[in-house]
Amino acid sequence: MPVLGLTFTMPRATRVTGKPLFFAPLLAVALLWALPLAEGVAARDIDAPDSGATTSTRPIVFDVSYPQCDRALPEAFTFAIVGVNGGRVYSPNPCLGGGADEAADASQLRWAGPGVHFYANTGNPGPRLSRYWPVGQGSPRVCSGDDPDTASCAYNYGWNAAADSYANAVAAYVSLELAEADATRTPTATTWWLDVETANSWRADARLNVAALHGAVDYLESMDVAGVGFYSAPRMWARITGGTDAFAAYPSWVAGASTLDGAQSVCLGDGFTGGHVAMAQYLSGGLDANVVCRAQDDG
Repeated sequence: MPVLGLTFTMPRATRVTGKPLFFAPLLAVALLWALPLAEGVAARDIDAPDSGATTSTRPIVFDVSYPQCDRALPEAFTFAIVGVNGGRVYSPNPCLGGGADEAADASQLRWAGPGVHFYANTGNPGPRLSRYWPVGQGSPRVCSGDDPDTASCAYNYGWNAAADSYANAVAAYVSLELAEADATRTPTATTWWLDVETANSWRADARLNVAALHGAVDYLESMDVAGVGFYSAPRMWARITGGTDAFAAYPSWVAGASTLDGAQSVCLGDGFTGGHVAMAQYLSGGLDANVVCRAQDDG
């Protein structure tokens, strides 16, 4: 059933083999909200243009990941955000892509369609807890084996974790035959959200956590993604980053509301990054739904 009385269309993508692949329905307005994010918009600027709609008729976005594997998902939405991880860094979402036809049918990427956004888990466990810690890595920054617990090492960890998450997305496109087998980039530039939550591992030193997030942002921007933003809640952001405004140029996707009215109120506030609120999350029918907020300068 169409959301908010809007009609939807059935976009069709093409496999690299030339066989047609039908995506799940997207609302017709998805092209107005999603495609500009991939064309002619700076990586940090991922505002959706104001549709002229009132607050009560703002487009609705769903976000899903591994907890929604094998669950029936909505057929009508503005665009969807799909998690590429299994709840932590260096773990893939098993439902992101698909190989065999039956697996492809369950693919959350296939369900989301061509206007998809991605989100990736983040963290900063430190050298004592992570087997992925970049001890001795010389690029993009030097992480000395003699002193591996530095901001440069944390930066490399964030960079590497984002690279692994991005590779998960590429692999999903390949598995659906929407990218060549040797692809190293997603077929189109997509918007990425970095998930910053206390459920993941972080250091007590917020400075190191901020360094890891800088590494993640810089990796994604090095891949010419359509945009980068942050998902968190104000208290979690403050606890993990010390309330830094180092990412004020990036929008906030704010968690914590339980109703649509609550999410719409969140849209009127300030973003935890120090920038504007791009989206606010709330619960809808047992799923995470989100309202797209107008940019602050839209009035």
